Amino acid sequence: MESKDIDQIIALIKREVIPALGCTEPIAVALAAAKARELLGEKPIGIHVYLSANVLKNAMGVGIPGTDMIGLPIAVALGVLIGNSSLNLEVLKFADKASVAEGKKMIEEGIITISLKPEISEKLYIEVICKAETSQSKAIISGGHTTFTYLSKDEAVLLSSEHKTELSEENATDPVLSMKKVYDFATIAPIDSLRFILETARVNKAAAEISFQGNYGHALGKTLMMAQKKPLLGDSLLCKILSYTSAACDARMAGAMIQVMSNSGSGNQGITATLPVVIYAEENNIAEEQLIRALTLSHLTVIYIKQSLGRLSALCGCVVAAIGSSCGLTYLMGGTYQQIGYTVKNMVANLAGMLCDGAKPSCALKLASGVSTAVLSAMLAMECKYVTSVEGIVDEDIDQSIRNLTRIGSEAMQETDKMVLDIMCNKKGCD
Repeated sequence: MESKDIDQIIALIKREVIPALGCTEPIAVALAAAKARELLGEKPIGIHVYLSANVLKNAMGVGIPGTDMIGLPIAVALGVLIGNSSLNLEVLKFADKASVAEGKKMIEEGIITISLKPEISEKLYIEVICKAETSQSKAIISGGHTTFTYLSKDEAVLLSSEHKTELSEENATDPVLSMKKVYDFATIAPIDSLRFILETARVNKAAAEISFQGNYGHALGKTLMMAQKKPLLGDSLLCKILSYTSAACDARMAGAMIQVMSNSGSGNQGITATLPVVIYAEENNIAEEQLIRALTLSHLTVIYIKQSLGRLSALCGCVVAAIGSSCGLTYLMGGTYQQIGYTVKNMVANLAGMLCDGAKPSCALKLASGVSTAVLSAMLAMECKYVTSVEGIVDEDIDQSIRNLTRIGSEAMQETDKMVLDIMCNKKGCD
């Protein structure tokens, strides 16, 4: 692999694997609100937010960091009041009791309106308009959670860029990946150039350990950790992997002020791509270089699959992230490229069709399901057991198997996505 290719892939990983505070959809809305407020230059008297259905779906039931509140209105209010757009997905890191109280007052005054953006094909679309007495500003994010595509103040257009795909424009120059290229990069790139990936291990493991000390969301991770002392699950490596992965998700989805390292715009994807690999490596005393390469393989696999699936889809992101962690686990078990291909096929055959019904505390359950499947798939692959091309959507070619999965998630499940949103918006007790 040429040094130019290595440099491009490293830049791609560094752009896609970044710190995030809170669920990325409401945080991205807060980011757009912060930018619109900065452009306006004064406190708005009216804030109008227009969102794509997928963004709305992922922001309805998730906790907002530092607020003990759920949903978009407080995220918008805090973005306007204390948000700093230069912080990207950590835009609300300075939220405190005073700003939350002021945000609640802003909500009560009814100056924030949130609506679906009609006739928008982009799945990740956020538009915030801030109005003052004599002026207004607009900020639009689309394609990526931190990608501003339009900025204006009154009649002056400060930024306007067209997006032809769900991915950001800078991604148009990304290296063309394949599963073989992902594997080659992870296994032969100079180890010192990959050490930055260890930050994902530090940050995401710390998030899980903080979660164990509290009672966040459904406390699945904490419950599993307790269950290790019980006969049902025992004190197993699998149980520890599940508990750490779900614990980090518990805290994040509950709105804890806990940073995680995200992947492709999703904190849960970053958690799932990281913690199974880290816990397996620690429990088996695996050398640091092997851990670095396994984490790189896991995270880059997720990035590769998301390139064809898109930022947001009807397919649960834990499916993609668990495929990445399963590849990383297979590598740590001593698997070859061929066996890593087997584990991809096992994952595609097993988890295809797991739907995304929004970001919420119960996402921890889905992460646990995905990770348990990742371990199972890796174990089978190490025995050279795999789902064949005569079964379901699996193809003989690994990359085609992945494309079959992403086609289902991005195309075939469109109507599923609409029905999920309709159900979510029309439940009894849903405002």
